[in-house]
Amino acid sequence: MSEPRYKLHWVTVLVESLNTLKEAILPLIVVFISGSRSNDSGNWFLDNWSLIIGTVLVAYLLMSGFIKWRRFTYWFEDGELRIESGLFVRKKRYIPFERIQSLNYTEGIFHRPFGLVKVQIETAASSGGQAEAELTAVTREDADLIKKRIAEGKKQRVGESEDALEVSMDGTHSVEEPSEKRVFSLNPKQLILLATTSGGIGVIFSGVAIFISQFGEFLPLDKVSDELAGLIKFGVFIIVLLVLVGLFIAWLLSVAMTFFSYYGFTVRVSDDELIITRGLLEKKRTTIPLSRIQSVSFVENPLRQVFGYGRVLVHSAGAAGDGSKIQLFPLVKKKELYEPLQAIFPELDLREPVEKLPKRGRKFYYRIDFIWMIPVIVLTGWFFYPYGLLSLLIVPLAIGLGMWQHRSAAYRVSGSQVTMRSRGLSLETSYTMRKRIQSVHLRQTIFQRRKRVATIHLNVKSGMGVHDVRLRQMDVEEAEALLDWYEPTRENEVMGSMIILEGERS
Repeated sequence: MSEPRYKLHWVTVLVESLNTLKEAILPLIVVFISGSRSNDSGNWFLDNWSLIIGTVLVAYLLMSGFIKWRRFTYWFEDGELRIESGLFVRKKRYIPFERIQSLNYTEGIFHRPFGLVKVQIETAASSGGQAEAELTAVTREDADLIKKRIAEGKKQRVGESEDALEVSMDGTHSVEEPSEKRVFSLNPKQLILLATTSGGIGVIFSGVAIFISQFGEFLPLDKVSDELAGLIKFGVFIIVLLVLVGLFIAWLLSVAMTFFSYYGFTVRVSDDELIITRGLLEKKRTTIPLSRIQSVSFVENPLRQVFGYGRVLVHSAGAAGDGSKIQLFPLVKKKELYEPLQAIFPELDLREPVEKLPKRGRKFYYRIDFIWMIPVIVLTGWFFYPYGLLSLLIVPLAIGLGMWQHRSAAYRVSGSQVTMRSRGLSLETSYTMRKRIQSVHLRQTIFQRRKRVATIHLNVKSGMGVHDVRLRQMDVEEAEALLDWYEPTRENEVMGSMIILEGERS
C-alpha cells in the first residue's frame, strides 16, 4: 500500500509571501524611491517605470508563496521523510529517520488562530542557523504524526523491542510519548530583570546604522545637519537631553524585544532530549538531544553578578534553529542553579574550581595591551591636547582588568571532567566531560617559557565548528598534566597522579 502524501496548510501562502516580501524590502524601497525622482517627460510609462516594475515584483513575490504551497508535498516511505517541491525545477529531498536529530516547532501570529505550527527538521548536517528541511504550516496533529513516525522508524532501525509500539485502528503504528519533567521556568521577576539588563540595545543601534547606510542618499541629511547646527548654537543641554531620550527609547525597545522573546520560558527534560519553549507573539519550541550537548557554561556579567545572577549556556553539535550556543537558563540565581542543572546532567560535578594560577603569570594578562595602548594614547594626547591626556587613564584600567582576570581564573579536574573558569568582562565557568573534548593543545611563547607558564586549549564541537575553552598562564607542569589526562591510554595512571597532586595541595 502506497503511503499517503500530505500538503501544507493554506496559511503557507500568507506566511511565505510575507517572508519573501520582508527579505526583498530593501530592493523594493530603492526601486520605488528611485522612480519618484524621475522628471516629468510626458510619457506615462517613463514617468512611472518604478511603480510598474515594483508592482510586478510584488505580484511575483506574492505568487511565489502560492506556488510553494501548491507544489509542496511530503510523505513517509522506506524509513525516510520525503519532500517534493518546485514548479519548473522539481526538487526532491529524502531524509532518513535515523539522521533526524530534532524537530523544532514555532507558532507565529498567523499559526495560532488555526492551531498550526512551523516544523524545522534538523540533522547533523544542519548549520548556519538553517534547518535541513522546513514545513511552513501544518496542523499540530500532523506535527505529532511526523514525530511519532520518526520515533517509530528509529526504534525499528536499531532493532529494539516492538512492545512499545501499539497498533492503532487504521493499521498505523504509534509510539508511547516520553514523559517530560519541567526543570526550569522564568518567573515574572526574573523575566523583568532579564529584559531590563539585556544587551538588546546594541541590536537597535545596529539596525538604525544599517538603515542610514542603505538609504542615506534618500534621507534629507543636509537639512537635518543644518537643523542640528542651529540646535547646537541653541545649547548643549538640549543636545544632551535629546541623546538621553534617544538612549532611553532604545533601551525601552530592547526591553520589549527581550520580554516578548522570553515570555513563558520553560525547560523540560525527557529521557533523551531537552525541550525549550518560549515567546509571546511567536511561540517557539526547540528540542535538543542530550547526546548532542558538548559543554555547559555558567556566565556572569559584572552587573548581574552583583545581584548573584547569571545565565547557563550549552554548546550543541550540529545545531541549527537557535544556533550552536543555546541559552538553557537565560537568567538564574547562582544559589538556585545546581538543582535544575543536576536534574538535566546528573554526571556533572558542579563544585567550584579551586586550583588557582601562579602569580608569575599575572603580568601576561595586561602586558600585551600596552602594544596597542601606547600609540593610541600618544596620538590622542597629541591631537586632542590637553583633554587627550585623559587617555592615560586607560593604563590603570587595563592593569586593573588584567589583575581581575588573573584572580578570577581557576580550574578543577575531577574524574573524567574538567572545570575551567576565566574572565573577559563576564565570568565564565565551563564544565566539560573528557569524552566530549575533540582535541587538547598547549601553547607556549618564548616569554611564557621563561616564567614556566602556558596556555591550554580544549576544543569541543559547537555547531559545525569548535568552541575553544581555554585557560591562560597556567603553570606549565599543570598544563602538561592536563594534556596527559586527556590521553585515553594513560587514563588510570594520570588520574592517580592528579589525585595525589590535589591531595598534596590540600
